[in-house]
Amino acid sequence: MTNGLGELCSILSALAWAIGVMLYRQLGATLPPLQLNFLKNALVLAMLLPAIPLLHGLSLPAFDGLQILAAVGSGLLGIGIADTLYFRALNELGAGRMGVIGNFYSPFVIVLSFAFLDERLLPVQGVGFALVSLGVWLAAWPRQGSAPRPAHVLRGFFFALLAIVLMAISIVLVKRVLEAQPLLWVTGLRMLGALVGMAAIAWLRGETAQLSPPKVGMPWRKLALAAFVGQFLAMVLWLAGYKYTQASVAAILNETASVFILLLAWAWLKEPLTRRALAGVGLTLGGVCCMLAVR
Repeated sequence: MTNGLGELCSILSALAWAIGVMLYRQLGATLPPLQLNFLKNALVLAMLLPAIPLLHGLSLPAFDGLQILAAVGSGLLGIGIADTLYFRALNELGAGRMGVIGNFYSPFVIVLSFAFLDERLLPVQGVGFALVSLGVWLAAWPRQGSAPRPAHVLRGFFFALLAIVLMAISIVLVKRVLEAQPLLWVTGLRMLGALVGMAAIAWLRGETAQLSPPKVGMPWRKLALAAFVGQFLAMVLWLAGYKYTQASVAAILNETASVFILLLAWAWLKEPLTRRALAGVGLTLGGVCCMLAVR
């Protein structure tokens, strides 16, 4: 594994995803989750097509059948289904509560990595995991008076938790493929699996019309920006993090996205930054330092 590169990519991925979440939250007010997910993934695939030969050349990598199946299946689960559920939950709960529920992600990845990838955390990394989780919880817990209706909470929590479980399964599924194959080729296969899977699901449910963009009022510029920063950059950096470091370490550092969302909302949207949130930011930074201390 490349010294420190995986950790850096994981943190930068969290920042890119945080920017994307703010844009997706705005886009979700006018675009249904399935339509938003399909269109932004189609844009990302269009970005990947020229990027793959530029970075990796024109020669085809030697994927075997199981590697292709793992990459495509990972995209179907982790992008096609999980992202659609994530956007639905984001509409129901808002970014703050999604940040809190996101704390479930790294424990799922750690358990799956322990079981299937034979990964172990060092004691100092365990301390870092605890600090990051507590910091994100403090920073992202929503303020009083901002609670959605109870039915929305239960429905949103179910969608969010299912999305997180599928994301964790998808990254563990593709981890070994990432270590052996070119990054953007694996990314492209995942995206192809996501798009084909979403199209098949929409066809089976008779909802193919939802995949087409609206004829008027389509916010293409904002969608393109969200797709490039919040999906293309975030996903490439996210997968690079898992390629160059342990899956459990990358998952913990990915949780800093909630803190980035909080800081961006304060800087861009002028939302208040409470003492509890500042304490959460401090704990999260301490946890990140613990994760990086072993390098």
